[in-house]
Amino acid sequence: MSHRIKTPNTILYCTHSENTVSFYRDVLGLKINFSNDWFTEFLATDTSRISIADEKRTSVKSCRGGGITLAFEVEDIKAYHRAMKEAGFEPPRIKEHPWDEKIFYIYDPEGHRIEIWQRNS
Repeated sequence: MSHRIKTPNTILYCTHSENTVSFYRDVLGLKINFSNDWFTEFLATDTSRISIADEKRTSVKSCRGGGITLAFEVEDIKAYHRAMKEAGFEPPRIKEHPWDEKIFYIYDPEGHRIEIWQRNS
């Protein structure tokens, strides 16, 4: 196929958009790429985005976290876990998965599950 996706963006439609924006900015430490009064786009990586949209201003409504997991591979899961604690968030303990990964799960204010993981190699 000659059409390539240049930059993926996952848009989360939220009932608690202000709290959810604060979570992604202040707890997860994502940088804002664009923001207006109802929509905020974060840089997840150099080539991917995660956006928060206030459902009151859109035709799409919140799924209230149902059926969505955002999975973020990190370089140092222990440092990421510690940084979350320093930001005032209390993440659960890091677990070992049988497929050779360390992992823990958290939830944003809207209820979206976020998987933080690191390969054991």
